[in-house]
Amino acid sequence: MTIHTATFGAGCFWCLEAAMNHLNGVSQALSGYMGGNAQDANYRRVCDGDTGHAEVVQVQFDDNHISFEQLCLVFFSLHDPTQLNRQGNDVGSQYRSVIFYHDAMQQQVAQQLMAKLSAEQIFDADIVTELSPATTFFVAEQYHQGYFLHHPQQGYCQVIIAPKLAKFRQQYQNWLKP
Repeated sequence: MTIHTATFGAGCFWCLEAAMNHLNGVSQALSGYMGGNAQDANYRRVCDGDTGHAEVVQVQFDDNHISFEQLCLVFFSLHDPTQLNRQGNDVGSQYRSVIFYHDAMQQQVAQQLMAKLSAEQIFDADIVTELSPATTFFVAEQYHQGYFLHHPQQGYCQVIIAPKLAKFRQQYQNWLKP
């Protein structure tokens, strides 16, 4: 078994983390920050927008059970990759759509998939997802880890995350952990 790393930013990290942790072959998905120019990152600084970091989810996965391309498909289905520096009411570069690739293969797979989705006109507008090399990953504060799991009744979780996860579970039921 070989464990690989993938890192995605799709707006608020709570939804993406919850979904990725349900996928067969994913051993761990952690919320955190990547892609900024500051020497460190924490929630307050990232939300202020002065570090350049994005809210991301870093995924540890076994490609014998799930491929990087499959992870990318889930990523694209859980947010709107046509919105620049925002997702819904969350506005700022920290909420940008981004794939941080960890090697040349991931870069190539992501480029090809984005070209394919664009050619098939899957979305109503152009994909603006940033594709950048992975940099230092800063793990988010403990209260962000498993946020939806621990706070399913919280308003944001009920209104935003729960419907996305219901659709995700239906769409990817064959990819979910037993």
